[in-house]
Amino acid sequence: MHRDKMNPADEMARASRRLPIERHTFSAHAVARTDDAIAEEMPVALVFNGISHAVMMATPMDLEDFAIGFSLTEQIVDRLDQIYDMECVQNSAAFGIEVRISIASACFARLKHKRRSLSGKTGCGLCGLESLTALDLATPVVTKRPQVSKSALKKAFSNLQARQPVNALTGALHAAAWVDLQGDIQIVREDVGRHNALDKLIGALGTDMQGKNQVAPLVAGFALMTSRASYELLQKAARADIAILATISAPTTLAIRIAEQAGICLIGFVRQQGFVVYSHPGRLLDE
Repeated sequence: MHRDKMNPADEMARASRRLPIERHTFSAHAVARTDDAIAEEMPVALVFNGISHAVMMATPMDLEDFAIGFSLTEQIVDRLDQIYDMECVQNSAAFGIEVRISIASACFARLKHKRRSLSGKTGCGLCGLESLTALDLATPVVTKRPQVSKSALKKAFSNLQARQPVNALTGALHAAAWVDLQGDIQIVREDVGRHNALDKLIGALGTDMQGKNQVAPLVAGFALMTSRASYELLQKAARADIAILATISAPTTLAIRIAEQAGICLIGFVRQQGFVVYSHPGRLLDE
């Protein structure tokens, strides 16, 4: 697969920009006029074989990983080798970016059939669906059965903030990290949308398995996210065969139900002092 990969420094530069602001305090009348780094959020169109399938609001960095992860977790392709080519093109007229993806003809035929049966789908999971029967909650069962220790969770949580450079500048981005079972963070992807961040991480993991990029080698581990756990995240995790998902905030009841059915150990409220296990607690190692 050919990827039109941008320079990482250029990607970082376009993920935020400095804008004028006023800083106020409640305790004083003085106003500080300065500038600050603000996270970029722009429309990103995912175009498959010349047909625009979805427009997502995203942070314009790691878009190749995003497109790969989205293609896999939305079941547009089944395998990475069904993606042939990819190119990111700035659309100045629409103030956005097109990611043009060439996929296998069988996958494209399936996508066209799905587009005829669905009015639309966005990051919220339901927007644009015409009826409840159109909602697909089918989720595969994960094949992996790793176990994680409390010390690994604590180590990863303690180190994650330092691995979020754009969020450090802007305070506006979620992160999705792949962590090995010793608690060492291997890969981090950032985005204003939690779904996008996970898709970017899955895309990075997928390309690494094929030796197509320079991130750390894929090892057994778990995903850690700086967000709540919604059902879409659990679906995406299951489709990527991620058996442990930990988040720093709460899950929903549907997320827990999907985690139970998919065989995913779902962990929430990961903090310095502890965490909560919502499904498959047997994946937690005794220490």
